[in-house]
Amino acid sequence: MMSKDFINISFEIQNLDKYYIRSSIFEALKNSLPNLKDSLLDIGCGKMPYKDYILENSSVTSYIGLDIEGALAYDSNVKPDFIWDGKTMPFENNSFQSAFGTEVLEHCPDPEIVLKEVYRVLRHDGFFFFTVPFLWNLHEVPHDEYRYTPFSLRRHLEAAGFNEIEINATGGWHAAMAQMLGLWVRRSQMGARKRIFLSFFLKPIIHFLINIDKKSKVSFIEGQMITGLYGTAKK
Repeated sequence: MMSKDFINISFEIQNLDKYYIRSSIFEALKNSLPNLKDSLLDIGCGKMPYKDYILENSSVTSYIGLDIEGALAYDSNVKPDFIWDGKTMPFENNSFQSAFGTEVLEHCPDPEIVLKEVYRVLRHDGFFFFTVPFLWNLHEVPHDEYRYTPFSLRRHLEAAGFNEIEINATGGWHAAMAQMLGLWVRRSQMGARKRIFLSFFLKPIIHFLINIDKKSKVSFIEGQMITGLYGTAKK
């Protein structure tokens, strides 16, 4: 089932490239579930892999998926509830109590246009949850626009009007190495037999690095490596 690739993803040879990023995003989302309430807007929804989980484990009563006009056809059977032109969301002001966008802001040529629209359609005290990659391969080319630092992301959110902004890293140095090893062994160019052999060899090393990273605290200081970012903000 498609949602299993995003929720409680298993640590297997075939998932060494996706395991850490998917599991860390899901963990961050779970921690924010108490703040997702009433009407929820999923921005850049794609296949809406978190929809059922959110509806079953939060106070969200209405889930609306929004994607850009002309977005990738991820699944012929899963369509967004609404599409938009990337400039003006088709909703009235103060339409939603909650909003979230996972791994979408890096695809926005002008992120403040999107963030200002999120701000506009949220109600007073509305809650916004987001994630962005930092250490990741080019994807959805040529619509892969940015890799954000926590400082640039905060500046864009503040410019859009948001407050109570909290930004955290999904992982630090050890997780970064684990993620790069996973990406390299599963996605770089190499023969099938070599890929299988190296995947089996690297799997316990990747697992070890991830476990070490869980014990470390990531601060946004000079020289720090991060895997990605997640955060929350309020209107």
